[in-house]
Amino acid sequence: MSNRFDSFVVFAEMRTGSNFLETNLNAMDGLTCHGEAFNPHFIGYPNSSEILGVTQAERDADPLRLLQVIRQQTPGGMGGFRFFHDHDPRVLPTLLEDERVAKIVLTRNPVESYVSWKIAQATGQWKLTNVKKRKDAQAEFDGPEFEAHLARLQDFQVHLMTALQTSGQTAFYVAYEDLQNVAVMNGLAKWLGIPARLDALDASLKRQNPQPVAEKVANPDEMERALARLDRFNLSRTPSFEPRRGPVVPSYVAGAETPLIYMPIHSGPTDSVRQWLCALDGADEEALITGFSQKTLRQWKRARPGHRGFTVVRHPLARAYDAFCSKILDTGPGGYARIRKTLRRAHGLPLPEGAPGPDYTAEQHRAAFDAFLHFVKANLAGQTALRIDGHWASQSQCLQGMAEFTLPDMIVREDEMAVYLPALAMQVGHPAPPEPEPESRSAAAPYALADIYDADLEALARDVYQRDYLMFGFGDWA
Repeated sequence: MSNRFDSFVVFAEMRTGSNFLETNLNAMDGLTCHGEAFNPHFIGYPNSSEILGVTQAERDADPLRLLQVIRQQTPGGMGGFRFFHDHDPRVLPTLLEDERVAKIVLTRNPVESYVSWKIAQATGQWKLTNVKKRKDAQAEFDGPEFEAHLARLQDFQVHLMTALQTSGQTAFYVAYEDLQNVAVMNGLAKWLGIPARLDALDASLKRQNPQPVAEKVANPDEMERALARLDRFNLSRTPSFEPRRGPVVPSYVAGAETPLIYMPIHSGPTDSVRQWLCALDGADEEALITGFSQKTLRQWKRARPGHRGFTVVRHPLARAYDAFCSKILDTGPGGYARIRKTLRRAHGLPLPEGAPGPDYTAEQHRAAFDAFLHFVKANLAGQTALRIDGHWASQSQCLQGMAEFTLPDMIVREDEMAVYLPALAMQVGHPAPPEPEPESRSAAAPYALADIYDADLEALARDVYQRDYLMFGFGDWA
């Protein structure tokens, strides 16, 4: 047993080689890696029901209990697990503060990991043990999706680095390419303080896509254009050299000609505002300026003296309802299928098995939305294993996130857009701006909010989003 550490955590992400690293760690006497122990959708591995006698339900109720069990009851030596940015956030502070937990940080060029993830999605093949069974496909590179992916990785790595710096700790950094070096693996064992060493690396797992990244995507030219806009500062070293980025900058939308920039909050009236920006200049959607990075946003601002930025806040109950219908109830590509499944299974939300059918009543819909609001209350309080998603995070917190880089000049309430947005456009020189159209109901909503609204739902929303009601002065929705 190590005199320095009594457990370890591998901070990694999907498609970074974490399965291969775990296999080689488990090949060393004295080390046991228990998979993704705090993945909110399963425990350890997709088909597992428990880790060292702790079930998923028990873990979700008390995640620190499982952490303690792994540290104290792993047979034959030191126990650990893999931890990704979207795993249970409740255990992260304890992990980062405890010097007896060894921190191993596995990184990979984010472009490579993103392309590998897209290929795995297309083929359904997440591990390869027999080359003859390899499935071949090319990834479709999506610039905005990649930027959001990169921002999540950067934010998490910066959080790790800052926590280690402020607590006087250091981690053992492993790059994806280092996984093929047995000397590095043995160096990791030495750093952990165990005597075991490997004679050779495990040969059961094969690299699935060994060709150059440009050959693995169906649209390499679009990939190059998307990457050319980024301040990369050596993307392969995310932990140390990439700049912190605002969490929502890539979602900003500017007018084709009018120097206005919209800073949207998820589950707000985004479609309506975008259509209004188009109408200002008689342009179509393609003419809007999108896909900002911090660098290109600075350039946009410098080139347009007198520009104005704005965001629109929505009544908390209406916004939660939009998030529920478009992300949880919707079974299409825009919905959160895994979170929906976890909400049904682990949180007991009375959601239909598939898309709502003709027999799905307004009473059932209200009950499901009521249960979702109760989940959000627990989620925002840090009492669940699922991430706090931007579609239902409080709008005051979303604005604080914007403030990391820039703040809007004006915060407009949705029900006042018809007054304030044209006035804002006139301030930047537009002679006769049109009024924005009201946001249409989500296609995924089987009923309007008015069909299920009552005082109890309002009171529940006010309880969930107390700060938003207070900070923005919202009254009852009806």
